[in-house]
Amino acid sequence: MTAPAPSPAPHSYVSPIPVRRAHLGDALASEWTKIRSLRSTMWTLGVMVLLMLGIGTGVALIVAASDYPAENDAALGLGFFGLLLGSICVMTLGVLTIASEYGTGMIRTTLTACPSRGRVLLAKAIVFFALVFTITTLTATVVAVVQIALVSGPDPTADQWLRATVGAGLFLALTGLLSLAVGTLIRHSAGAITIMIGVLLMPLVAAMFMMTESLSGVRDWLLAYALPSQMIALYSSVPVDGASGPTGWDPVWIMLVVALGALGGAFAVLNSRDV
Repeated sequence: MTAPAPSPAPHSYVSPIPVRRAHLGDALASEWTKIRSLRSTMWTLGVMVLLMLGIGTGVALIVAASDYPAENDAALGLGFFGLLLGSICVMTLGVLTIASEYGTGMIRTTLTACPSRGRVLLAKAIVFFALVFTITTLTATVVAVVQIALVSGPDPTADQWLRATVGAGLFLALTGLLSLAVGTLIRHSAGAITIMIGVLLMPLVAAMFMMTESLSGVRDWLLAYALPSQMIALYSSVPVDGASGPTGWDPVWIMLVVALGALGGAFAVLNSRDV
């Protein structure tokens, strides 16, 4: 004889919410919720906007009141000063995007909700890049318009406009991705921020002390490829050292390669060690 089918438990519960596999869109939604709800995001990006607007406008007013000779890309090149200081804010936010979770232990919750560590890192990178690129590009555009209005000189070309706005946004967003990768590797906010500030300033400081002729090649390379020099080159059509080095869109492509390489290393380390 066939045994009767077991009756359901008297207090069984069936969730009305459909169960499905998580995907990258869920990770993106989670990271967007986190990054927009953190006070560090508001403070770092807010200070970055104030620095770019305030310093950019201030420098333009000073140049407009002086007898500084106006060149073809002189007015847009003034955006470098705000971009340089604003990069420190972007580096800080890039590190905090992941290193702060290690500091509070929330990274365990994140990886429990999404066990795919590569998906977590990719979602953080996409959300961070999109946010920083959008805000930086909009701010750089406002600064460029103000500087062109205040400083008299030849009208910039379309390529110069793109490099001073979209190029500046891409460069800072990629620099932030490099900071995100360093934060993943170091897993300590203060240590990773210190490393990134060293990456920003140390090449120029080291080059200043290379006085001997035997170190002239290293000195010239550091002066040409340091981050501040690449920011200057982004606004200029002439290499910083007058002979070689990046110019035009070259700094963006260089930073793209560096950021992707660092993220690849961060992905490998994130998958190979415990939280």
